[in-house]
Amino acid sequence: MTAEFTTRSAADVVAGLSIEQKAALTSGENFWETKAVGDVPSIMLTDGPHGVRKQTTGADHLGIGDSVPATCFPPAVALGATFDPQLLERVGIALGEEARAENVGVLLGPGINIKRSPLCGRNFEYLSEDPFVSGELGAALVRGLQSQGVGASLKHFAANNQEHDRLRVSSDVDERPLREIYLRGFERVVTAEQPWTVMCSYNRINGVYASENHWLLTEVLRDDWGFEGLVVSDWGAVNVRTHGLAAGLDLEMPATGGRSDAEIVAAVHAGDLDEAVLDVAAERIVSIVQKAVANARDDASYDSSAHHALAREVAGRGIVLLKNDNDLLPLPSAASLAVIGEFARTPRYQGAGSSLINPTQVDDALSSIRARHDNPDAVTFAPGFTLDGSEGAGLADEAVAAAAVADVAVIFAGLPAAEESEGFDREHIDLPAAQLELIDRVVAANSNTVVVLSNGGVVRLPFAPAVPAILEGWLLGQAGGSATADVLFGDVNPSGRLAETIPVRMQDTPAYLDFPGERGHVRYGEGIFVGYRWYDARETDVAFPFGHGLSYTTFAYADFAVTADAAGLTARVRVTNSGERAGREVVQLYIGLPESTVQRAPRELKGFAAVDLAAGESREVEIVVPREDLAYWDVRAHRFVVEGGEYAVSVGASSRDLRSNATAAVEGDEVLVPLNGESSIGELSADPVAGPMIQQAMSELMGTEAAAIASQDSIHKMMASFPIGRVANFGVGVDPESVQQLLDAANAQRQTPNA
Repeated sequence: MTAEFTTRSAADVVAGLSIEQKAALTSGENFWETKAVGDVPSIMLTDGPHGVRKQTTGADHLGIGDSVPATCFPPAVALGATFDPQLLERVGIALGEEARAENVGVLLGPGINIKRSPLCGRNFEYLSEDPFVSGELGAALVRGLQSQGVGASLKHFAANNQEHDRLRVSSDVDERPLREIYLRGFERVVTAEQPWTVMCSYNRINGVYASENHWLLTEVLRDDWGFEGLVVSDWGAVNVRTHGLAAGLDLEMPATGGRSDAEIVAAVHAGDLDEAVLDVAAERIVSIVQKAVANARDDASYDSSAHHALAREVAGRGIVLLKNDNDLLPLPSAASLAVIGEFARTPRYQGAGSSLINPTQVDDALSSIRARHDNPDAVTFAPGFTLDGSEGAGLADEAVAAAAVADVAVIFAGLPAAEESEGFDREHIDLPAAQLELIDRVVAANSNTVVVLSNGGVVRLPFAPAVPAILEGWLLGQAGGSATADVLFGDVNPSGRLAETIPVRMQDTPAYLDFPGERGHVRYGEGIFVGYRWYDARETDVAFPFGHGLSYTTFAYADFAVTADAAGLTARVRVTNSGERAGREVVQLYIGLPESTVQRAPRELKGFAAVDLAAGESREVEIVVPREDLAYWDVRAHRFVVEGGEYAVSVGASSRDLRSNATAAVEGDEVLVPLNGESSIGELSADPVAGPMIQQAMSELMGTEAAAIASQDSIHKMMASFPIGRVANFGVGVDPESVQQLLDAANAQRQTPNA
């Protein structure tokens, strides 16, 4: 029966079902499984995104913390810092192997929402503040996962950038930032990899719930992007089920006890819902079930040791070396060390909420450092503080005393788990006061101090000027402790890069005055200026910029050249490892258009490439930017448009460490927005066809003397924003009919080739 079911067309399967059976397919059987209906079996969906969170006891409740052992890979905050699609594809493959071994048909992830504000409580589950990075890395995860016959669920679609009031809040976003920033990453993943499912978010978008937003789920996702898969609700995201079904929401999760099914059946019988709409949703569900069943293997298994080793490799790649004055790192293997901070002994390696993984094992940094050190007895430990913040001064005094007699002090600081979770946002970006005070005291006692951070979202770093070496350790998954030791001792040369800006203070952040909104609405007032786009446009000081990350070696750039053609841009640069040890450089390509006619960030990341180089080795790196990636969203034409002009192209090691610059001339797309009475005189004058016609006509209609006065610079500026249709109201000898004839003639000539 299985073979017969998987080879039949989905339409044929659905044709044999009653209205009641088809409706039953569109909601869950329980918390995690779809319904078995007729010949259609049930499949399991379960939480990801950085591990398989499959419940062990029943399937009728959330069951956080009650799941089968699985590899806890680094969460997305660390995955994003790798800037390495190939590595993330390997993580996706491993996730697929574990999901298939647990008979899971769809893993709920990856999450690629934009990190609009550092306060978002779920930022640890998201990849970047930049849609290009999120899209490239998200596509790699999907590609790897689905190569194993397990479906991805791209989430949370869309504009879900906060946890506060997340089930009701309306994300009020203008058309251009919505398209360029908040949807662009989703578009990249959908068009490149066709995830089996896309998960709609809880929130409203410009007043309409994502779960019943026809524009979002059908017009954009399917009509514009060509999505072929299934749209599933986030758990509990459905508002009115029949409205959602008509909008393009195929599967509601979790189960509703048959209530939603009955509403759909009643709506079909009443003529309020076309049965054909139900048929399409049922066919999409059947198609996904067929894929899952066809790829299931009773003997599927995975190598937990190999996956732990992969988790360690990925964690090492995700660590970002923020600062390393006087080459304090890597640590000499014989140096006496004072390891300070409870996080060294009790690691915080993942965030709280639906992504909480039950790890197969956990490495702590303290044990790993002692195992790696030449003399474990030379490694002392002092907790310095307690994780719940209840410590007295005694723990700090003990830590300072240990630091004072050691060659190097290594402080493990970070955010308590209670401050970062799904379901609520952070209230600030500060480390606990006790930890900040401890860092200051330790640095005063020992100038050779290293700070290792554990945090799912960026934190303020007031101690950065005084501390010579800082490692941003994020949340690193179950192997994070050993990976941290690898980096500290130089067994791994750090190559992580910041996928989000670290601000000097919260007040400098783009959404500071508009987050998290009020009374059911959050206004995205910063527009397209999210993350580094905001800081660079305003020339605002930051603690560490987007793309930043140091190495234990150095890299030189030379021979930068850019060529442009009809397909886009191609940049080439020679990168040399100018240091004394092998390392990995992440080459970043930024592009801007200084003379743009619309608002733009000074530069935007449009490509990156990692290159591994031995000491002294050189290699040419090529980065290709497709023409469509140069486009902005034109609100007049309601489509992406490439603007012509001289583009500024820069290559470097961060958004503010640009090593070489070039320009490239790009021919723009033709955009013919019909001219009408609301078109301004300035817009008409700037049009290559209409401009001369307007000038001549105005001279004829107004007379030479009046036209000469109107052409004066000050008058011209004043009139530039004046709608042409209102000129007739000023009694200057111009009537509405003459204006309309002029507009008709200009529109006709603009439509003529070679006009």
